[in-house]
Amino acid sequence: MTAFWTEPDFDDHEMVQVVHDRKSGLAAIIAVHSSHLGPGAGGTRFWHYPNPKDGLRDALRLSRGMSYKNAMAGLPMGGGKAVILANEARTKSPELLAAFGDAVEALGGRYVTAEDVGISEADMVAVSRRTAHVSGLPVSGANRAGGDPGPFTSYGIYLGIKAAVRHKLGTDKMDGVHVAVQGTGSVGGGVARWLAQDGARLTLADINADGVKALAQELGAVVVAPEAILSTQCDVFSPNALGAILDDESIAALQTKVVAGGANNQLARAHHGQALFERGILYAPDYVINAGGIISVATEYLARRDDTPGSVDDVNALIEQIPNRLTEVWQASETSGVSPDVVADRMAQELIGRG
Repeated sequence: MTAFWTEPDFDDHEMVQVVHDRKSGLAAIIAVHSSHLGPGAGGTRFWHYPNPKDGLRDALRLSRGMSYKNAMAGLPMGGGKAVILANEARTKSPELLAAFGDAVEALGGRYVTAEDVGISEADMVAVSRRTAHVSGLPVSGANRAGGDPGPFTSYGIYLGIKAAVRHKLGTDKMDGVHVAVQGTGSVGGGVARWLAQDGARLTLADINADGVKALAQELGAVVVAPEAILSTQCDVFSPNALGAILDDESIAALQTKVVAGGANNQLARAHHGQALFERGILYAPDYVINAGGIISVATEYLARRDDTPGSVDDVNALIEQIPNRLTEVWQASETSGVSPDVVADRMAQELIGRG
């Protein structure tokens, strides 16, 4: 692996740490982009990367995204991310999780971890046995924030899609609005269920053929092949799988008026936000619309750290600010003639002291 500071996605990160534990087989990268507003907070991704440099790229890009996301969500948290480089068999042992917990603990609170792709609530419980700097844990009490952040992420994306439809299509009603949902796991599936309740017309795609078929039957939706969802003619394209899916080829194929979904780092490169803008496609910056999960995780962590209530009502009140924040970005974009992704980046950079 080359020096991390020569990577194109390195952005004055405060810390990039490579962790290797021979006994457990742990290989991980922990990146803290900014601690200007508080400890670097962001989930842990467990994924097999045939080329470890791709894991480094994810850690760098995702930690920067968390800085921006936490700042735009009004949270007293910085931005961080961890990537566990899984082997091809994706072996996840108690020993590996314990070693990762020790690595987080050794940072002394500079990084606070939680769930991400490939990591479950149960995994975070295992990590929490070795460090207090972890969130997304089960909680007791009906109105206490905590647990799986996925449903909170879905709720925020749903509200953001409604805001985008209002802004671009000029309607407050989702009845009959056609949304193409890419990725129907915990987050995308939750978004689809929220939209179905409002009468939206849904087209779904996921690499899990059985799972997407079952969800489509539940919601009365149509299923298309994963490679067809990007070119589906629709009102809203909602990407909720992995990132970097909006590139020259896919943007040219889009037949939509809005892109609004929960996948992190949807733009393959910086100029792709401008490409959407020039096509007249309204883009909801991913780290603004998908902040519901980190709002839940941060509220839970801060409540435990500071011995405060930290209720679900507090979480939902913050999530329900997402539509106004998106609208502010879109209005500034239209006034300035600058694409929404750049407008949001500039806002976030100001908030973390890098304006």
